[in-house]
Amino acid sequence: MFSDTDISMMENALRLAALGRFSTSPNPRVGCVIAHGSQIVGQGFHVKAGEPHAEVHALRQAGEMAQGATAFVTLEPCSHYGRTPPCAEALLRSGVTRVVAAMRDPNPLVAGKGLAMLEAAGIKTECGLLEHQARELNRGFLSRIERRRPFVRLKCAVSLDGKTALSDGSSFWITGEDARADVQVLRAESCAVLTGIGTVLADNPRLNVRAFPTLRQPARIVLDSRLRLPLDSHLLTDGQSPTYIATLERDEDKLRPYREHAHIRILMPSETADGKIDLHHLMRLLADEGFGEIMVEAGSELTSAFLAEDLADEIVLYRSPKILGGGSGLFCLPENRAALSAPPLWTPVSSEILGHDIKTVFRKNGNAF
Repeated sequence: MFSDTDISMMENALRLAALGRFSTSPNPRVGCVIAHGSQIVGQGFHVKAGEPHAEVHALRQAGEMAQGATAFVTLEPCSHYGRTPPCAEALLRSGVTRVVAAMRDPNPLVAGKGLAMLEAAGIKTECGLLEHQARELNRGFLSRIERRRPFVRLKCAVSLDGKTALSDGSSFWITGEDARADVQVLRAESCAVLTGIGTVLADNPRLNVRAFPTLRQPARIVLDSRLRLPLDSHLLTDGQSPTYIATLERDEDKLRPYREHAHIRILMPSETADGKIDLHHLMRLLADEGFGEIMVEAGSELTSAFLAEDLADEIVLYRSPKILGGGSGLFCLPENRAALSAPPLWTPVSSEILGHDIKTVFRKNGNAF
């Protein structure tokens, strides 16, 4: 049974872990608090892959005060040597007598071994405190490990009458500045931003974070079946992060200039029976590349494909008070008469006003996160 003090300390650790949401990928977001009762003697969070983990930062701050203390950590301490030494060993050497983890690490390299190492050394271990909150914080990492596919967020912006663009395809500035600034935050939290070649050819987007400094720019992913991406597009010339091109093209002469480009990575997913990129296979490839959380910023056709293939976990919908008339709708899906009497597939989990716009977040029912 956890005490109110235990809960308070783990809440602090979770707040610390969230500070790494823009930079830890592909590693999980982890925070750690070292405390004697309600007195915190050390705290820290994981900032970036390859750098010290949360436990190490907290133990360095605690110093000798770690002796006899309790360590609260949002994810089971690692027990293997990777780019950094095992955190379980650091905790063993520190003299802490109790370790409380919010959740076990599903990574097969850990998977209970960290807590077992501590228990074998006589340290009291407990797990499961605020586990739901910890899982939510690391939904991308968990999706990559447990489902072998990224957590997929669809970003959509519509007018009051449900349009995403005018009849000529124009769609700039449907929403206001506050909503656009919020999208910058979502990009920064994402491992990558995914779009289709149609959007790139029409808008030449950058799909980066420009509103504030960030330690890591999201990668860009373009679905380009026939390899039409211009080599002078913004995605390939800003030098900020790699651009992954998912293509069905197999002609090496056509592929060569893209392979030789310093900022391009080529992905070769399989082809569906109707000649399109197999999104399920692509998601597995992206998970293998280390991507845990992906935001889709695309046109209605590609956005709808993720829904049709049951690959979307979250929809972030920005609704503007503008009325466009005519134009394109949000999704292009076949009529689903059964949906009228069936339970809803999506649940709104939050809603807020951003300037003149309304942002609503929907989660897929049955989602493990």
